[in-house]
Amino acid sequence: MKTFTTRRQLREYLSARGNATIGFVPTMGALHNGHLSLIAQAKQGNDITVCSIFVNPTQFNDPKDLEKYPRPIEADMAKLEHAGCDVLFNPEVSEMYDTHEQWHLDIGQLEHLLEGEFRPGHYQGVMQIVYKLLDIVKPTSLYMGQKDYQQFMVVSRMVELMNIPVKMVMCPIEREADGLAMSSRNIHLTNQDRQHSLVLYRTLKWVKNNFNSSEIASLQQQAMDKLTAEDGVEPEYFRIVDGKTLLPATENTPNIVALTAARVGKTRLIDNVLIKS
Repeated sequence: MKTFTTRRQLREYLSARGNATIGFVPTMGALHNGHLSLIAQAKQGNDITVCSIFVNPTQFNDPKDLEKYPRPIEADMAKLEHAGCDVLFNPEVSEMYDTHEQWHLDIGQLEHLLEGEFRPGHYQGVMQIVYKLLDIVKPTSLYMGQKDYQQFMVVSRMVELMNIPVKMVMCPIEREADGLAMSSRNIHLTNQDRQHSLVLYRTLKWVKNNFNSSEIASLQQQAMDKLTAEDGVEPEYFRIVDGKTLLPATENTPNIVALTAARVGKTRLIDNVLIKS
């Protein structure tokens, strides 16, 4: 695996590969099997697989959250090597941002729903860094996980608005044996938190198994009640929405997804399940 820390070096290396197809997996590190499943899909469909590890400061609302974000770079590099990743891009913040840089892209209400409501400005930061990375890597395909469903939609909208020639690929959620969605934040869960966190996926599965399009409001409320009843869990939202817009689903919505976010102990977790697609 080749490792680059500057934009110029990476651009030069990739441009010398001619017409090779490039699969790109942007990450913030602290890699787990969910990330590695994206690498596997990228390898399967492309000549070269590129992974970036960059803890992006502009997408954090809370400086403490940024500070405590895990950065096990040596372990991450070993995992990427083992997974057969071809290229790692691991730049410093000063390599990616100028001092007084500004960014804003209007993507409408998509930015302010669900996660956007609880993390204002977050998706502007996500779009800012992904735009920069796409401009450097110029991939054929971009691989992102379903766990961050809204993020995938936000980036897809940016790609559309900016006319970026890349294929967006959403990869399924990877889960632990007990159902917990894999996340870099899971390492912050105590053993007790970990047990309580299982209520998220249990509730999502219950909604999917009991889904009735005429009872969406009732299902949402029952789901929130289940989450609230669990010790150590503070739900922020549980929504059943249109999978294309994230607006409330109706009886006639063809694509439906249920999404939830909750604080478990001191850790914020998100999860979702596709109900109709």
